[in-house]
Amino acid sequence: MAKQSAGVLLHRATATGIELLLAHMGGPLWERKDEHAWTIPKGEPEEGEELLDAARREFSEELGLPVPVVDLVDLGQARQSSGKVVTVWTGRADLDVTAVVPGTFSMEWPPRSGRTAQFPEVDRAQWFSPDEARSKLVKGQVVFVDRVLELLART
Repeated sequence: MAKQSAGVLLHRATATGIELLLAHMGGPLWERKDEHAWTIPKGEPEEGEELLDAARREFSEELGLPVPVVDLVDLGQARQSSGKVVTVWTGRADLDVTAVVPGTFSMEWPPRSGRTAQFPEVDRAQWFSPDEARSKLVKGQVVFVDRVLELLART
């Protein structure tokens, strides 16, 4: 079975249109990249954990803030180039990105140095228009931008 990941893609309405909340991936491998270096706040479920519960937990772990209390709508799944299957929910809410306090992870850095360093899971979060989000998101997650727009067009 393919690895799974679950996340929450918040959207909000502004005077200029819809915006989507994305997170820039943290750590030394992503720090100088911008295009296709952003992600939907997400992560892997723990054993026995429901995907929606994992999505909420991972959002909180990555951004240091809980998912706002809103109805979340399932946007379905998408297979990433790594083979991982990502399931995403969306909800309409505003979130102050200046309040984000990212969680951390450890990795050997520099490579083959034998030293372990701590890095933020994400180094910042930002609201983007759908067009901006398409160029910022890692390619396998772009499909969720269109799914949010389709959902909003139907409701």
